[in-house]
Amino acid sequence: MYLRYCGIMPNYKCSAACRHCLYACSPSRTGGYMDEATMKEVCATLIQNGCKRVHIGGGEPFLDYEGLLTLLKTCVDYGILVDYIETNASWVVSEKDTTQRLRQIKKLGVKALCISVDPYHAEYIPYGRPLSLANVCTEENFVYFIWQERFLRMLQSIDAETAHSRQELEQNLSPSYIYDTANAYGLKIGGRAINIEEEYHSRKPIGDILTAAGDSPCNDLLATNHFHVDMHGNFIPSGCTGIIIPLKELTTNLDTSRYPAFEALLNGGINALHKLAISHKFIPNPDGYTSKCALCFHIRHHLSGISNAFPELDSEHYEHSLRDY
Repeated sequence: MYLRYCGIMPNYKCSAACRHCLYACSPSRTGGYMDEATMKEVCATLIQNGCKRVHIGGGEPFLDYEGLLTLLKTCVDYGILVDYIETNASWVVSEKDTTQRLRQIKKLGVKALCISVDPYHAEYIPYGRPLSLANVCTEENFVYFIWQERFLRMLQSIDAETAHSRQELEQNLSPSYIYDTANAYGLKIGGRAINIEEEYHSRKPIGDILTAAGDSPCNDLLATNHFHVDMHGNFIPSGCTGIIIPLKELTTNLDTSRYPAFEALLNGGINALHKLAISHKFIPNPDGYTSKCALCFHIRHHLSGISNAFPELDSEHYEHSLRDY
């Protein structure tokens, strides 16, 4: 199986619980970091299947700096280039320590940092920290890009040295900053972002959604143009977070019958998944759903709670998607 481009997620734990996080990362997620054995297995599988470049995300990858260094060294050992590391800069406190870290990761071949700045992050992390990190990058001639710079103009009206509540941001930015930020990002609906859609969009009857969807399969489930691998070595489809398939199994001899929810979506789309869910006592919301993806999310949430029946559904993902909004 040809693997084109991968994002490695060495942890789910994060210093923020951003409203738009597709992976439902947060400070309350189970801790831990990708162990060295898993790093080696993932890197070997990637290189064997054609993937020679990655980026590193999370979670917040700098939360376990020694773990991050081990991951970078492993990538070097297997001939995998790290295009960039995603970070929210919550770890940036001392200019001296920040400089030292930048020099270390640069020696290990990291090409750039992707520094997150937006109103969602500002609820947890003073946006002065990403700016401080950018300044140190400039001093060290270390390539970086702000994701996304357009939000810096919005944030100039608030204190850069503190985090801000939803109420404060609604007062100082816009009453609709949550919706406006989601629109600016062009978010995929998944993970915690499901809550944004459900707060701001109207609901449709489930019958209308199923009829419109037809029997179209979810072909993107096996797309590898930009997929992710989590700390346990699981493949996460680019369009459907909350689904996990062991990467090694995916690239060798995938038996989809072991993963009934995945198989239903792959072959028959949302209608097939809905039929499967009804057989497992799923009761649709009488008020309907905002979209096909929202319906799919809630079906998978229900199925993930059935012990051992759906190993491809990450129950913690669904719980944390709904908990921290």
